[in-house]
Amino acid sequence: MTGAGRSSIRPARSDDAAFIARIVLAAQRGPMPRGWFDIALDRPEDECLAFMTRLAVARVRSWYHVAHFLIAEVDGQPAAALCAMPASGTVVAARAAIVEVAAETGTDAESILARGGYARNCWVQGGEGDWLIEHVAREASQHGRGLVQALIGRALADGKAAGFARASISFLIGNDAAERCYAKAGFAFAEEKRDAAFEALTGAPGFRRFARAI
Repeated sequence: MTGAGRSSIRPARSDDAAFIARIVLAAQRGPMPRGWFDIALDRPEDECLAFMTRLAVARVRSWYHVAHFLIAEVDGQPAAALCAMPASGTVVAARAAIVEVAAETGTDAESILARGGYARNCWVQGGEGDWLIEHVAREASQHGRGLVQALIGRALADGKAAGFARASISFLIGNDAAERCYAKAGFAFAEEKRDAAFEALTGAPGFRRFARAI
C-alpha cells in the first residue's frame, strides 16, 4: 500500500501502448513545453501520441516499446511507468522503429530524424554495458505515492538479475524534480553535455546523466 489505494508493479502489455505514449511524451518534455517527439514530428499533440502509440507495439522493439516498460498501477489503473533495458543498440533500434512506423503511416522518416537531430550534440547515455533506465514519468494526480521510487527499485533489481553491474539514467538539465528523484534512488552525477542550439530550441541547456552500481 502506498497512500490511499493499492499499488502494484507489472510488466507493460500491448494494451498499455497509449499510456506508454503519454508517459514517453511527458518524460521527454520534463518541465519544458516540448519534447523530442513534439519537435521531431512537428505535429499537434494528438497526432504525436498516435504515432508514439504505434511505436509502442511496433515490430522493432525499441526503448519506446511496451516490452521494455514497467507499469505502476493504483487500484488496477496505470499510474506511472519507466523503460528499463540494456543500453547497447538503443539508438539504432529507436531509429529503426521510427522508420517502420513512418512507413506504415505514410510519413517521411528522414524528415522526422532530421528534425530530431538537434539532440545529437548533447545526448548522454552511458556505456554500452550499462543497464539503461529511461522515459520515467507518472500521472500528475499520483504525486507523493512513491510510485517512481518503487519502479526504479524494480528496474534496478531486474538489471541486476540480468547480470548488469551499473545503471544509467539521463534527464534534461534544469529538471530539478527528476534530479532529486534519481539522487534519492542512489544515482549520482556522471556527466553532462550542453549545446547552445539545443537550448535555443528547447529552453534546456542539454542533458545530464546519473549512474549507480547495482
